[in-house]
Amino acid sequence: MGRVKVLALVLVCGIALLVGGGERDGDAAMKRWGKAIGQFEEWDSRNSYPVDAVLFVGSSSIRMWRTRESFGDLAVINRGFGGSQISDVNYFIDGIVLKYRPRVIVFYAGDNDVAAGKSEKRVLEDYRKFVKIVHGKLAQTPIIYIGIKPSGSRWGMWPVMAEANAMIEDLCGKDRRLLYFDSATPLLDGEGKPDSKLFLDDKLHLNREGYKIWTRLVGPVIEKALRLNAKGRAKSKG
Repeated sequence: MGRVKVLALVLVCGIALLVGGGERDGDAAMKRWGKAIGQFEEWDSRNSYPVDAVLFVGSSSIRMWRTRESFGDLAVINRGFGGSQISDVNYFIDGIVLKYRPRVIVFYAGDNDVAAGKSEKRVLEDYRKFVKIVHGKLAQTPIIYIGIKPSGSRWGMWPVMAEANAMIEDLCGKDRRLLYFDSATPLLDGEGKPDSKLFLDDKLHLNREGYKIWTRLVGPVIEKALRLNAKGRAKSKG
């Protein structure tokens, strides 16, 4: 990456730090994810990206989702970076979310937050911060929160994850622009535990069959969000 682009990236991240998270979270995010975010910036500088796209953003569950293939009838952008937490997305939000001015945002993060020891309340507050930043700039953009998924490798953390999901679902119920997708129920077996047939051998990430389920069920939620966006824009123009 050239010197000018590096300086621009630092400026963007500095601005995001003021609105997106504390100094400790920002420093850690920059050290760990600066290179990955820089690659997104580099790709954008060499290629055109769709206007009014559906933006998928978040951690590895987004990064590993073949969104372009799965949603071939939609203009999509994928900005997942594996291992990230909600605070990381907030820190880099200008460069990986706001710049694209998406029609709809599909968001998955929180899984790694709990694994790192964050409470359900912290997950909620970080997501609330994400929503506030987005709607401060893109008031008509619906956001779909994909609930934290249950997984075999993190099953012991599920009570905290489930509580975080419940709190975020409650938040979504208070704003028509916020939609919640229950990712957990379709991934459980008859005993109420993560179905191993839907996960990779690491017992954490979805396999192709798991993503097929998500794609089939998330598709109608995206369509609903697109209709909400259209109504919101029409109302604002009227």
